[in-house]
Amino acid sequence: MQQDKHPEYRSVVFRDRSAGYAFLTRSTATSDQTIDWDDGETYPVVDVEISSESHPFYTGKARTVDTEGRISRFERRYGGAAPDSGGPGGAA
Repeated sequence: MQQDKHPEYRSVVFRDRSAGYAFLTRSTATSDQTIDWDDGETYPVVDVEISSESHPFYTGKARTVDTEGRISRFERRYGGAAPDSGGPGGAA
């Protein structure tokens, strides 16, 4: 690996303020802010908008799409079940 070509890879804390959640990992992300972590060390902290603790998919608060309305609208528009074409696999 060439020297001075790659960013520094170090321990960083990512913090989701909306969920009150923070985790320590390794990253090349930089920050001027620091935080004192549970192990007594001081690490740079990067604030993020959303994490697995606040994302609707991971928290189970995701909205479901109303597929029934779409199906009934399709059937009203195109007349319900598709007619039998009499082709391969169909009754002739």
